[in-house]
Amino acid sequence: MSSSRKRGMRTARSPGASRFLSPRIPVTNGGTDRADQQTKNVWRGRLASQLHLKWIEVVLDSEYGMYVWPSALVLAQYIWFHRTLLAGRRVLEVGAGVSLPGVVAAKCGADVVLSDSAALPQCLENCHRSCAQNNLAGIPVIGLTWGEISPDLLTLPPIDIVLGSDVFYEPKDFEDIFVTVHFLMERNPKATFWTTYQVRSANWSIEALLYKWKLKCSDVPLKMFNADRGCLAGSNLPGRHSIQMLIITLDTDTSS
Repeated sequence: MSSSRKRGMRTARSPGASRFLSPRIPVTNGGTDRADQQTKNVWRGRLASQLHLKWIEVVLDSEYGMYVWPSALVLAQYIWFHRTLLAGRRVLEVGAGVSLPGVVAAKCGADVVLSDSAALPQCLENCHRSCAQNNLAGIPVIGLTWGEISPDLLTLPPIDIVLGSDVFYEPKDFEDIFVTVHFLMERNPKATFWTTYQVRSANWSIEALLYKWKLKCSDVPLKMFNADRGCLAGSNLPGRHSIQMLIITLDTDTSS
């Protein structure tokens, strides 16, 4: 999940389909029940042994970016399903927090940069901690605040894939997210934004913002990559939450 705050939405359709399999990662139920923050679930399975994933520490903290959220597991599942496409790809995770999707992408051979708000050093430190726990030395961690064109954003290397789990949480942040995503895609026209979000309100929509920022989006049914179940990779975090997977790209029909 992002370091910024969260909410729900609607949208379209796209790729995906295989088995996941799981790192041993303790996670708190940050998605909904804050009273249950002390509860930890452990992922077990093939992914742990294949990618040698270690524990990713979840720090008990009031900041949302310090927890693994249900949407992160779904995005990690999508990444694992497409793992053969990841080797050598240049990947940026935005609002990384605990960095589960980015860590999985790096273990699949991607050249990963992790980012979170420059105003939240504890979330940036959590990115470093997740890398250290998984023996991922040298992965850059940078401060990128949504909506701000910062020196770190301007000096980013070319990007193929942007990752973001549950970044669409707080409606007031939606446009700032699109400012950043649009900037990245203007500089990397073939890049794709892989994002998952938890539906929290049927009244929220990103359709107008997609049009405004010359972007288009496809919905990826969870069943296409075996993420349509309450228990995923040994964790019950997805539960009965309604989670969506989207692929966002530059709309070349309108970008001119």
